[in-house]
Amino acid sequence: MVSLKFSIILLSLLSLAIITQAQDPTFLYNYCPNTTTYTRNSTYQANLNLVLSSLSSNATRNNINGFYNVSAGQAPDVVYGMFLCRGDVSNSVCRSCVTFATKDVLEKCPIEKLAMIWYDECQLRYSNRNFFSTVDQDFTLFMMSPNNVTVDPDRFNQLVETTLNNISTRAASAPSGAKKFAVQQANYTGVQKLYTLVQCSPDLSTAGCSRCLEGALSNLGTCCNRKQGGRVIVPSCNFRYEVYEFYNATAAVEAVPAPPPATSSPPPASGSKTSGKGKVDNALFNCLVVI
Repeated sequence: MVSLKFSIILLSLLSLAIITQAQDPTFLYNYCPNTTTYTRNSTYQANLNLVLSSLSSNATRNNINGFYNVSAGQAPDVVYGMFLCRGDVSNSVCRSCVTFATKDVLEKCPIEKLAMIWYDECQLRYSNRNFFSTVDQDFTLFMMSPNNVTVDPDRFNQLVETTLNNISTRAASAPSGAKKFAVQQANYTGVQKLYTLVQCSPDLSTAGCSRCLEGALSNLGTCCNRKQGGRVIVPSCNFRYEVYEFYNATAAVEAVPAPPPATSSPPPASGSKTSGKGKVDNALFNCLVVI
């Protein structure tokens, strides 16, 4: 009987561990240069803890459109922090990702004053410098599929560029306070579709979001030429494309601003998706960092 009880308890604990692990967000990358660090138990660390606590608690709110920023303290120990969730994820997924990120970032960046961490579902960053409402492209992460397009790759490249440019305009033109986020689906071949996604930090102006995405898209050829999937991530914006649906199409359509009146442009909107559990899944993506 004792042995049976022990087995049941052990099985329950293992099940709980598996469930907990399965809910962890998909880690992509973290960046925390050690050029500027803080000492443990310092005023800066106390302010950082306040910022992270505020980010985590505000992630439970339903009226913030998956974005929140906050600062704590006074110079020279002031800390600025923010989180941004992918535009199509639910409030509960956003909340889980941000809560996880506030702990994970301290493990990966234990004493750095500047830190950024990205997951498929959300991103979180903090710094001793005010980055709010500012276009930041000082760091660039390229992620690309190891697989090349084999059917009419030049046409595919052009379709990717045209579609991403189209939805970048839509995302940037979102009204103040709304998600600067857009997706679109396009026909590549009779059976193959292209799925695209772009997103800016909502505190950017229309011009700022446009400038950020334009800069990110200028890396398209370098990053992802003839690749079946790719993304470019900078601190203030990002884009992604795949030949499979990598986002929640229904939620994405509800989240994006209405497209402009139809002219003769690429096909209707739809969804996108990414990879890896607690690590970058190199089976799906190769990575390149440019600083």
